[in-house]
Amino acid sequence: MSTVMTTVAARASDRAGSPSPTRHPATGQPRMIPMEQYSDGTGYVIRLEIPGVDPARDLSVSVETGTLSVRAERRSARTDQVQTEFHYGSLARDVALPLGSNVDDVTASCRDGILTVRIGMQPEHQGARRVKVGIEPGGR
Repeated sequence: MSTVMTTVAARASDRAGSPSPTRHPATGQPRMIPMEQYSDGTGYVIRLEIPGVDPARDLSVSVETGTLSVRAERRSARTDQVQTEFHYGSLARDVALPLGSNVDDVTASCRDGILTVRIGMQPEHQGARRVKVGIEPGGR
């Protein structure tokens, strides 16, 4: 057990003074923005965590062919860091939109480090509807 602790401590001291990597260590891609999504009955709501991102300067939200794309850049305000566990650099998330999404009815707002994107539904997809079943001649 002490070997593991020593190894972890050694790795931590190797990183001291340098910011956390801006890319995911396994894929090399920008770090994925954590999110949640749900339907509120009138449309879809997608909430993404972007603390420390300046929405006016470092945030891009777009919708194209059934996909919501969010790109962000988290910048460090300090240059004299001794140690940080914060992640700086590129952040990204692509979300496949559910069937019936109205890409002409999209709004986005940011508050307290949470980006909320609301996507309306096409009228024909708002809620379930009953389907009448016809009976063919000669059938039961």
